[in-house]
Amino acid sequence: MIGYLVLAALQIAAAWLGAPQVLKYIPVSGDPKTFIHAAVFAVIVWLVGVIGSLVLKDVRMPSTATLATALVFALIFAGLLFIPQVMSAIPFKFDRMFLPLLGAILGYMFRR
Repeated sequence: MIGYLVLAALQIAAAWLGAPQVLKYIPVSGDPKTFIHAAVFAVIVWLVGVIGSLVLKDVRMPSTATLATALVFALIFAGLLFIPQVMSAIPFKFDRMFLPLLGAILGYMFRR
């Protein structure tokens, strides 16, 4: 259990800090950039999961189905950013890109 908590912390840190570095090389702007950002989050979360499974004890190797689930959840949560009723229903302020990151992490943990 502690291995998965450490893995989740590593995934969040790596995705949050690594995605802007990857996005520098992808020439997209506007609304599609949000979905590309979400996809990059999902891939980074999955890659850290693969590397973490090799390093951390009692952490299983994620499959490609895990990558697909993380990608779908990240894209769904990115789509929620464009629904004003959903964003106004959240009672606290946060960076908008935390939502797709949360989707990628939840998708990874749901399928692991």
